[in-house]
Amino acid sequence: MATASYFVLAVFLALASYQVIASDPSPLQDFCVADKHSPVKVNGFVCKDPMAVNADDFFKAANLDKPRDTLKSKVGSNVTLINVMQLPGLNTLGISLARIDYAPLGQNPPHTHPRATEILTVLEGTLNVGFVTSNPNKLFAKVLNKGDVFVFPKGLIHFQFNPIHDKPAVAIAALSSQNPGAITIANAVFGSKPPISDDVLAKAFQVEKGTIDWLQAQFWENNHY
Repeated sequence: MATASYFVLAVFLALASYQVIASDPSPLQDFCVADKHSPVKVNGFVCKDPMAVNADDFFKAANLDKPRDTLKSKVGSNVTLINVMQLPGLNTLGISLARIDYAPLGQNPPHTHPRATEILTVLEGTLNVGFVTSNPNKLFAKVLNKGDVFVFPKGLIHFQFNPIHDKPAVAIAALSSQNPGAITIANAVFGSKPPISDDVLAKAFQVEKGTIDWLQAQFWENNHY
């Protein structure tokens, strides 16, 4: 009986440990600056020699105080992401940052971050934001004003929209991964290379194949710069 109890306890602890490390791994030293030139392939990046690390590995003159151009974007937004690719010192630290600029009536269209929870803070303007749960797909939405904060849970589809027709908006987002990833839903469904079969999409969306063909012929841009 005691042996069985110990076995159950061991399984429980193993599962609990798995849940703890199921996102970015925790560092085992003060830092692990990414060595992006190493030929060794790991989940993340190999550590740069600590003796070769300097303050610039933890610094980037990102000019995040400067407005970004939203006029070239078909969706009216510009996402400036600071992740481990731009800032090597973020490696293994499980965090990244983004500035998002929204044109009047611009949006950051429905998308997911497969590896990160996001917390968004509105710096200027007004945003209509929300996320959708897994099936049966309940929408949680809120109108945010300057200084407001909203959380988008990891992996869930979410969006932001500037409902004001004559004023831009700006937000800063923190994400719980050094490389959160982004899957823009419309781009993934209608702009994948090679394309998803129009038979599949016509059935899934319950529309004519001609409608799918038209959508797949559009230019699906990336608003992340």
